Amino acid sequence: MNKRFLYLIAAFIWGIPGIMIAIKGIRAYTTMPGNELWWFILITAFVLTGFIIMFRRIVNRYCALIAAEPDKTTVWHTFPLRGWILVVCMSCLGMALKFMPFIPAEFTASFYSGLGPALVIAAILFTKHSFCDAV
Repeated sequence: MNKRFLYLIAAFIWGIPGIMIAIKGIRAYTTMPGNELWWFILITAFVLTGFIIMFRRIVNRYCALIAAEPDKTTVWHTFPLRGWILVVCMSCLGMALKFMPFIPAEFTASFYSGLGPALVIAAILFTKHSFCDAV
């Protein structure tokens, strides 16, 4: 498999859940009363900033690993083993949170509205690397 496809696979693995999570967070905002909305938007901004900082470091690390791979490699070299474990654990945690009825809409709105766009930004960074590094 070409390195460019490894970057695009990583973008897909991070971007699709990011879009789904962002939509869920925005929908949760529509169910909240408007009197304290500014407070939750501030929390969302902090969550978004924290995840962007964290994900940018992770994306740069994974892109360096992909760039060090030979020109033709397998899909399993998209992430190191630790990265695949992270993807599986976060997916399982996300599915588990979906079925927990005691999670308040305030948490869903502020956390998911910050996490989702951060994942999409990470996907955009992977896509950018696919055009810059793999050429």
